[in-house]
Amino acid sequence: MKKVTTYLFLIMIVFQSCLKIESADSGDSDNSNEFLSDTEAVSADSNKIVSLTGKMLDAPDMDRWTKLKFEEKLEEAYTDYQQYPDSLEVIAWYGRRLSHLYRYHASIQVFTEGLKKFPDSFELYRHRGHRYLTIRQVDHAIDDLEKAAFYMRNEPVEIEEPSIPNSRNVPRSSIQFNVWYHLGLSYYIKGNFDKAVSAYKKCLSLANNHDMLVSVTHWLYITYHKIGNVDAAENLLAPIEEKMNVIENFQYHKLLLLYKGLLKPTELYDESTTDGSVNQLTLGYGVGSWYYNNGSKDKALQTFNKMLESPYWQAFGYLAAEMEIASRSAIAG
Repeated sequence: MKKVTTYLFLIMIVFQSCLKIESADSGDSDNSNEFLSDTEAVSADSNKIVSLTGKMLDAPDMDRWTKLKFEEKLEEAYTDYQQYPDSLEVIAWYGRRLSHLYRYHASIQVFTEGLKKFPDSFELYRHRGHRYLTIRQVDHAIDDLEKAAFYMRNEPVEIEEPSIPNSRNVPRSSIQFNVWYHLGLSYYIKGNFDKAVSAYKKCLSLANNHDMLVSVTHWLYITYHKIGNVDAAENLLAPIEEKMNVIENFQYHKLLLLYKGLLKPTELYDESTTDGSVNQLTLGYGVGSWYYNNGSKDKALQTFNKMLESPYWQAFGYLAAEMEIASRSAIAG
């Protein structure tokens, strides 16, 4: 009897969560335009996501227990939002929880509504900019993240609570770091590598632990290579060691060891064995970039194309590989 009761409880949670998700994503019959009020990016006909190569992107499959966990969190966030609709923190978490279930347009709508109430909120611009980047609206992402950088300029550095805690349950980044990190990536995807360098350098100045250090060093390293400043790229590797206090960004650490010549590319990413996971996409883009920077342009293109077979298009590595294929900037010469 206890098993039956537990099962029915789980079914109720899933059903209630789905109702909340649907309500946030498309609105109910009496309030369908609750969040659709501001820009073309949140208009009713913009819910489809198209890759930089013109491919339609569908939400990846999610295992049932992960989905259930995210739906429970969303249920809690939705309840808080109903009770405290004017709380900046509650608005931010509601939007963030929606994005975990690939409801990116709905999360953008929530952040947009929140920015009407808190027009100077660098936190909301940070999160909305991130999700614009996810749905390939890079110009909107840049606009939001530049505003976040402006509004946070006189604010003290603030630790950002992770939406998915690491193994030690220790936050490893700040809001300020994440604004410059995502802005740097947005410039990078746009092909504005000089601005990406500037953003990543500001990001690097905020990296006060090894997780932040290895992640931004990776992106700044490959961006320096994009503009031909190899010496500056190599100088970044000086503080990178085999043993570092990395809790989250193991893939970036491994890539930096590759760049230092301490690992081989096939140790990190093998096209014949890759499972296409998010972690593999991080490694794949770094390895593909390494191939290109070391004269193997065909191998780089092959790696990037293999990455695009993964369903996890929300990963930064996938997005960067997508950019490479779309622009052919990495193989043109």
